[in-house]
Amino acid sequence: MAPTGLLDDLRAALGENAVLTDPDLLRMHQRDEADLCAAGTPLVVTRPRSTEQVVAVVRAAARHGVPVVPQGARTGLAGAANAVDGAVVLSTVAMDEIREIDPVSRIAVVQPGVVNATLAGAVAKQGLWYPPDPGSWESSTIGGNVSTNAGGMCCVKYGVTTEYVLGLEVVLASGEVLRTGRRTAKGVAGYDLTRLFVGSEGTLGVITEVTVALRPAPAESLTMVAVFPSTAAAGAAVAEIAARGLTPSLLELLDQTHLRAIEAYQPMGLRTDAQALLLAAADTGTRAADDLAGLAEVCEAAGADEVYAATDAVEAAALLQARRLAHPAMEKFAADAYPGGNGGLVIDDVAVPRGSLAALLDGVSRIAAECEVPIGVVGHAGDGNMHPNIVVDRADPASVERGRRAFDEIMRLGLDLGGTCTGEHGVGLLKRDWLAREIGPVGVRVHQAIKSALDPTGLLNPGKVL
Repeated sequence: MAPTGLLDDLRAALGENAVLTDPDLLRMHQRDEADLCAAGTPLVVTRPRSTEQVVAVVRAAARHGVPVVPQGARTGLAGAANAVDGAVVLSTVAMDEIREIDPVSRIAVVQPGVVNATLAGAVAKQGLWYPPDPGSWESSTIGGNVSTNAGGMCCVKYGVTTEYVLGLEVVLASGEVLRTGRRTAKGVAGYDLTRLFVGSEGTLGVITEVTVALRPAPAESLTMVAVFPSTAAAGAAVAEIAARGLTPSLLELLDQTHLRAIEAYQPMGLRTDAQALLLAAADTGTRAADDLAGLAEVCEAAGADEVYAATDAVEAAALLQARRLAHPAMEKFAADAYPGGNGGLVIDDVAVPRGSLAALLDGVSRIAAECEVPIGVVGHAGDGNMHPNIVVDRADPASVERGRRAFDEIMRLGLDLGGTCTGEHGVGLLKRDWLAREIGPVGVRVHQAIKSALDPTGLLNPGKVL
C-alpha cells in the first residue's frame, strides 16, 4: 500500500506520465545487471526532467518516510541501482539534455541521463573528446558513470571518470540543491566535494547536472594484438611494459574462455587456441609507430606466440569491437552452459598493482580449479584491473555456493596482493563486506559519519556501499 498522498504528491509535481506504477514497469526497474544480488519491488518509478522535479520527488519521499533509489540506465554490475521493497525509484533517463559544449574552456555541461556515446559524438563534432569509455558506453549514462566512478579501456593512459568531473549539481536528502566544483581549469577553494560525490553510488545525493572536462581529439591510434601461451605470460608482459615507461592508450587482456565465447557469439577469426590475448594501442601522433614497436618488442620477449598490427582503421575497429563484446558473449556462454535461463554470471572487478597481475591471473586459475567453476578473465591489463567472470547454474544451490566461494577467494587474493575490491564497478550490494575489510574500522566510521551528516534518515539508496 502506498503511503496516503505520496502518489498524489508525485503526480502533482511531475505529471501523470512521469509517475509509473504499472507492475511490469516496476519489475523492469528492480535491478541493474549484477547477478545474484538481492532486489525488491519499488512502489513507484518516477522520471523527473529537471532539478526542480528531482527536488519535489526527494521532498515528497522524505515527508512520507519512503526511501529513494536513484537509477540511470541500470547497466551497473554491483547492484548499486537495485530497488528495495516499497521504494521510490528516481530514474534520471529523461534528464538527457546536453546543455553546453564550450570549446574554449574545453568543458561540457550535461544532465545525468545523457548517454556516454551521445556526449562523445556531440563533442567530436567540435574536435573534442570525452575520454571515459566504459564497456557499456553506448547505453550507460553520464550520471551513472559519475555515481560509480566508471572506468573503461582508455584508463591506462587517460584515467577514470573522476579525472574529468569538474563540477556537479546535487540534490541532497534534505531537498536542498548543492553546487560543487568549478568551470575553470584550476581551482582549490574549499574541500573537494565534487570527488566526494563521484563514486558515492547515489547514497549521498542525486546528481542532476555534471560539468565535465574535455580534451582535444587524439590522433588516430595504431592497434596491435599479441597472442600468449599463458595468462601469466601476458601479465608479465604488462608489468614489463609499465617498467619500461611505455604508455599505450589501451592495453586489454582476454583469456581463452573469452576468446572462445566472443568467437561463438560473433565470429571474427580470433585465435581461440591462445591462452591469452593482449590488445594494445598507441595514439601519440608521429611517435605512435615507435610506441607500438616498443610494445611489440616487450610482448615478444615475454613469450608471445604471435604479434601483429592492424593493417588499417577498419581492422583496428574490429579488434576493439571484439573487446566490447566480451560481456554479452559471456552472458551467452553462461546461457548455453546452463539452458533454461539458469546460467548466471558473477562478475568480479578486482584491481592489483601492475607488477602483481601475473600472480592474480595464476591465482584465478587455481581458484577456478579448486572451486570447480568456469571462470573467464577479461579486463584492463594496463592498470591491473581484471574482471573474472564466474559462471554458475542459478538452479543449483551447490553451483551458486561454489561461485560465491570463488568470488570471495578472488577478493581475498586481490587484497592480499595489495589491490582493491573494485577498480571501476563500485561497491553496491555485491562488495559491501569486502569494502569494510579493505578500508578497516576507522575507514568505515568515517564513511558512516559522512553518510549521517548528509542523509541522517537514511533516505537515499539504503543498504548500498555500507
